[in-house]
Amino acid sequence: MAKRVYTFGKGINEGRTEMKNLLGGKGANLAEMSNLGIPVPAGFTITTDVCVEFYKNNRQFPSGLEKEVETALQKVEKTMGATFGDPSNPLLLSVRSGARVSMPGMMDTVLNLGLNDETVEGIIRISGNERFGWDSYRRFVQMYGDVVMGLKPADKDAHDPFEEVMDELKAEKGVKADLDLTIADLKELVGRFKKLIVRMLGKEFPTDPKEQLWGAVGAVFMSWNTPRAILYRKMNNFDDNWGTAVNVQAMVFGNRGESCATGVAFTRDPATGENLFYGEYLINAQGEDVVAGIRTPQQVTLIGSRRWAKDNNVSEEERAAKYPSLEEYMPAAYKDLVYTYTKLEHHYKEMQDIEFTIQDQKLWMLQTRTGKRTAEAAVTIAVDMVGEKLIDKKTALLRIDPASLDQLLHPTFDPEATRNVITKGLPASPGAGTGRVVFNADDAEAWKARGEKVILVRIETSPEDLKGMSAAQGVLTQRGGMTSHAAVVARGMGKCCVSGCGEIEISYAQKQIKFKNALVKEGDYISLDGSTGEVMLGEVKTRPAELSGNFGIIMQWADEAKKLGIRTNADTPHDAAVARNFGAQGIGLCRTEHMFFEGDRIKAVREMILADNLEGRKKALAKLLPMQREDFYGILKAMEGYGVTIRLLDPPLHEFVPHEEESQREMAYEMGISLEAVKAKVNALHEFNPMLGHRGCRLGISFPEITEMQARAIFEAACQLTKEGVDARPEVMVPLVGIVKELASQKEIIVATAKKVMEETGIKVDYSVGTMIEVPRAAVTADEIAKEAAFFSFGTNDLTQMTFGYSRDDAGKFLPEYVAKKILPVDPFRVLDRDGVGKLIKMAVEKGRGVNPKLKVGICGEHGGEPSSIEFCHLTGLNYVSCSPFRVPIARLAAAQAALKNASPAKKVVAKAAGKVFAKAKDMIKNAKAVKKAVTAAVKTVSAKPAAKKVVVKKAAAKKPLLKKAAPKKAAVKKAPVKKAVPKKVAAKKPAIKKATPKKPAAKKMAVKKVAKKK
Repeated sequence: MAKRVYTFGKGINEGRTEMKNLLGGKGANLAEMSNLGIPVPAGFTITTDVCVEFYKNNRQFPSGLEKEVETALQKVEKTMGATFGDPSNPLLLSVRSGARVSMPGMMDTVLNLGLNDETVEGIIRISGNERFGWDSYRRFVQMYGDVVMGLKPADKDAHDPFEEVMDELKAEKGVKADLDLTIADLKELVGRFKKLIVRMLGKEFPTDPKEQLWGAVGAVFMSWNTPRAILYRKMNNFDDNWGTAVNVQAMVFGNRGESCATGVAFTRDPATGENLFYGEYLINAQGEDVVAGIRTPQQVTLIGSRRWAKDNNVSEEERAAKYPSLEEYMPAAYKDLVYTYTKLEHHYKEMQDIEFTIQDQKLWMLQTRTGKRTAEAAVTIAVDMVGEKLIDKKTALLRIDPASLDQLLHPTFDPEATRNVITKGLPASPGAGTGRVVFNADDAEAWKARGEKVILVRIETSPEDLKGMSAAQGVLTQRGGMTSHAAVVARGMGKCCVSGCGEIEISYAQKQIKFKNALVKEGDYISLDGSTGEVMLGEVKTRPAELSGNFGIIMQWADEAKKLGIRTNADTPHDAAVARNFGAQGIGLCRTEHMFFEGDRIKAVREMILADNLEGRKKALAKLLPMQREDFYGILKAMEGYGVTIRLLDPPLHEFVPHEEESQREMAYEMGISLEAVKAKVNALHEFNPMLGHRGCRLGISFPEITEMQARAIFEAACQLTKEGVDARPEVMVPLVGIVKELASQKEIIVATAKKVMEETGIKVDYSVGTMIEVPRAAVTADEIAKEAAFFSFGTNDLTQMTFGYSRDDAGKFLPEYVAKKILPVDPFRVLDRDGVGKLIKMAVEKGRGVNPKLKVGICGEHGGEPSSIEFCHLTGLNYVSCSPFRVPIARLAAAQAALKNASPAKKVVAKAAGKVFAKAKDMIKNAKAVKKAVTAAVKTVSAKPAAKKVVVKKAAAKKPLLKKAAPKKAAVKKAPVKKAVPKKVAAKKPAIKKATPKKPAAKKMAVKKVAKKK
C-alpha cells in the first residue's frame, strides 16, 4: 500500500519540494523549509491521493489511514513536547488545505483544534494567560462550527450567525472592538456559540479532540469541491481530479500576548516588483486577523511603515507610537525574519509569499509559496533577478505569463476607486473605459466630436458600427462571444469591450438599458472593465498604461529566443504604426472591407451594389479606386520593409446595405432611386446562411471588376511608394478558396493587373499572391492549391467554425455548457483545437510544402495571439503568427516560450520524416540484411541511369514531400537532382531558411536584418 501520510519538522521530515503533486504546494514547501533548517512547527501531510480516494469511496476515508495518522501524530507530539488531547500539556493543531497549485482562500482551514473545557485550562496554565486561552477557544468554536459543522449564513444577504451573537454581546457590554471584551465576556461568548450550534443544528459541539480532528480533515477534503474552489480551478484551467492534501500542524500562537505576533509578507513588492521586503503584521493576533481586515495591520519594515503613514496622513510621532513596524517593535524577531526570507528567495530563486507567527519573540514559519504578482511586478522581478544572477534569461522569460501583459498595454482602473458593479459579461477585450452611454455609431461619433467620452452599447455590432467603436472608450454588447465582431475589432483597436451580457435588455427605441437592479439611459455614465467583464454604474477613475524600460528588455530577450515571426492584423496606418511600435514584423491580415464604411465611401459601395450592369459597377468602382489606393499607400508605408498581406473583399454584399426602412429611405434619396428599388436589391442579396454564401473569392469570380479594382489600388500604391524610395511589399490574399481553380481564376486577374500597372508606371514591385485557408476542403487539397499560391494564411476563426459546424456568433449559447460538462476542454474559438482543426493545419502545411518547398505559412485568426495556439504554430513549423496590435507583445513572449520549451521542432520533424523514408526503403528492398545496406542500395539506385530511375523515381516522388517539409540539408541536396530543375545550391539553402529560422520566410524583407542581428 502506498504511503499516505508524510511528517515534517525538525528530525522527522519525510518530504521535499519536488513532491508537490503528492503533498500539495503547502506540504511540500513545509517539508523543504524543514530540510533547510528553518523553524517550522512539526506536523504531517495527508496526500492528495487520499483526497482522490475519499471521493471515489463515497466520501469515506480509506482503510488504514487512521493508523498512519496516529503514528504521524505521535512523532509530532514527541517533537513539540506536548500531547494531543492531554488536559495537562495539550498539543493544539491547525488543519489546512494544500493543493499542488496555489488556490489562496478557496479552501478551508481550522485553527486551535483540540480545545475543550479541559484542555483550555491546560493552555492557560502553561501560558499563564487566561485571556489567550479563552480567546483561542472562542475562535475555535466559531471556525469549527462554520467550516466543519456547516453553520453558515442562511443566504447571501444574511449575516454570519456567529458574528451576530458576538455583536449582540458587544452591544450589551458597550464595546466595539473584539479586544475590548473581557475574559468573562470571552467565556460567555464560548457558551453562547455552543448554544447557537445546538439551536441551529440540533447537535452538540464535539469535545473529543480526535473526533474534532477527523471532522476537520473531512471538511478540508470537502472544500475541494466548494463552488468557489470549482470556479477558481475553471478560471485557471486546473484539473478537478488533482485533489487537495491536508496539512495537520502543531499550533504556535501569535495571540498569546504582547510578545507575540502574526503576519503575511512578500519577499518583493507584488504590485510593483520593487526589491523591497513587503508585508503586514498584527501584535497579539492570529493569522486570519491579518487577512480578514478586522484590525488595521501594521507594516513589517520601517520604510514600509513610513510610506503607509505618508499615504494615510499619519504623523511620524503617531506612527511610531501607535503603529510601529515589526522592525522597530521586535528587532530580534525581525532580523530572524529577514535572514529567513532571504534564504528562501535564494533557495527557490523566486519571489516568495510567506506566513509567519512570532510566539514569545521566537519566529516560526507557517508557509512559503511562489507569490502572486501583477504583470508589472512579474516583468520587473524577472529582469532584476537576471541582473542579480539568481536566474538566467530563459527562466525569466518562462516565468512571465504572456496573457498577463495585457495589463501593461491598456488603461486600467485605479485600484483605489469605488466600483458599483451592476452586471458582468465576457471580458472580450482588456482595458478600462468610462463614458456616457450611446446606442449607435453616428451618435458616438457626434458626441465624441463635441468632446464627450462615450460607451457604445449595441445588441450586437456589425462592420457598420466601426466608426462608433473607434470613437468610443469602450463597447458593451448584449450578444456575441469572445470572437464576435465586437470582440475581434475592439481588441484590434485596443478598446475595452464587454460582450455577451445576456442579462441586460437594450431598447434602441427608448434608448435605455435594463439591468437587474438598475436602469441606464442615454447620456448616463457607465464603466467597463474589459479584463474582468464587469459593468459598473457611474464613472470609475482610470489610469493610463505605463510601460517600463524592463518591458523593453523582456521583449528584446523574447526576440532573441523566438523562431516564429510576429505580424499584426491591421486595417489602418494608425493600427499598423501601433503594432510596429509593439514589435510587429509585418501585417498578416489587412481587411479591406473595413475601409468601405469610412466617410462617403459607403455611398460608392452601395452604388456599385445597386448597379444593374457592368458599366454601372465599374463607374462606382472608379470612385472607390483612389480611396482604396490611399488606404494601401498609408498601410504599406507604415509597414515599410515588411510584408503586408492584403485580403481582398471577403464579407457578403448584404452587409453593406441597410436593412431598416428608415435607412433604406435615406439610401434611396442619396442614390436617386425609389425605395422599392432599394428594397428589391436588399431582398435579392438576402441569404439564409451568408457566412457560407456569396462571399470571399466567390464575389471576385462573380464580379471580377471588384478584384481588378482592388488589385489596381494595391499596385498603384506600391509603385508610387517605390518611386518615393519606400520599400513596399504587398502580398495579395484571396479569401475563402476551397478549389484550386478559384484561386487560379483570381490570381490571373491580379497578375494581369499588376503587370499592367507596372507597365504604366515603369516601376517594378516585388509582390506575391496567396490564399487564406479557412475552408476544410482547402486544407485537404492543399497540395493542389500550393501550386498556385506563394503563401498560405490560416484563417482559424472560419476554419474552426466550419470544422466544428458551430456558428461562432451563436456558439456562446452552448459552448460554456460544453466546457463545464467537459465535452470540450476549452472554447475552440479561444484556444486552437489541436486534435481537429490542428490536424487540418498540419496536413495543409505538409501537403503544401510537399509541392512548394518555398511556401510561406502563417496564421491570422484570433488564435494568433493566444499562447497555447502560438506554441502549436511553432511546433507545426509555421513561419509567423498574426494578431491584433495590442497582442503583439503577448505573441512575442509566447513565441519565445514555445521555442524555449520545445527546442528544435524542425529537427524532430526531420527525424520523423527520415524514419518513414528508411522504413519504406527497408520494405522495398526485401533481400537487404541491414537497414544501412538497404539505404545504400536505394541511393545507388536513385543515382543510376534510366533503368534504375524507373524503379526509384516513383518512390522518391512519394517521399519527397516528407524530406522537403522536414528540410534537412543532406536530404534536400540528395533530392534536388532527382526531380527538380533547381541548382543544388538553392535546394541546400532552402531548408536552412525554412526550418532553422522560420521567421525568414515569414517576412523575407526583414529576415536578413534579424538573422544578422542574432549572429
